Amino acid sequence: QVQLVESGGGLVQPGGSLRLSCAASGRFSSINTMAWHRQVPGKERELVAAISREGTTDYVDSVKGRFTISRDNARNTVYLQMNSLKPEDTAVYFCNIGAVVFGRDMNYWGKGTLVTVSS
Repeated sequence: QVQLVESGGGLVQPGGSLRLSCAASGRFSSINTMAWHRQVPGKERELVAAISREGTTDYVDSVKGRFTISRDNARNTVYLQMNSLKPEDTAVYFCNIGAVVFGRDMNYWGKGTLVTVSS
């Protein structure tokens, strides 16, 4: 009922930048919190950044000052601008949204996009 399409991952050198996008489509009344998570093989998935519908943001400490999450409510899209990338930012990044579908609060995940930071 809700599809998430992520884009923007790839290979970048340390210190470089990437911008991830995630567009939601389908049958939903509204989208609440939108977020980006990341996962490295063998480790648990961690929340990187989240943004409420009103624009309140939250970040994991390791990306504060380097990453910026934003959203375009008209386009049902969330972005993650990643600057000053470090090798430890290498991971699969997943988009996650909370949406209201037929009056129920539902949670959806994208398939993930790989970010590799390496020289």
